Amino acid sequence: MRIYYIVTSLLFLVFAFVQLNDADPWLWVSWYVFLALLSAFAAWGRFYRLWIIAGLVLCVLGILRLSPDFMQWVQDGMPTIVASMKAENPYIELVREFLGLLISGAALLILFRSGTTKA
Repeated sequence: MRIYYIVTSLLFLVFAFVQLNDADPWLWVSWYVFLALLSAFAAWGRFYRLWIIAGLVLCVLGILRLSPDFMQWVQDGMPTIVASMKAENPYIELVREFLGLLISGAALLILFRSGTTKA
């Protein structure tokens, strides 16, 4: 699992880097760096359960906040989200954020499960 955690940590650092040109980089850069740190600590057997749970709570709240926009995007036929963001296509940003939170939530769940099981 150590390699998984190291790769995950590096991946979240890449996610943080590409958020630097976002409209709200402070939020997303700090979120992805937080996840990168939790994954890096996990690589060396340190699971900070309280921080993982706090991350899961924030992740679920974010998913709930963005789920109406995500569902609208699905109802609209799931138009492309790889185009550049424009004012007439606000769903691009919202769907990308939703999917980023889903990825984050999956990683946090893996951290939580790994930290609660004894190998």
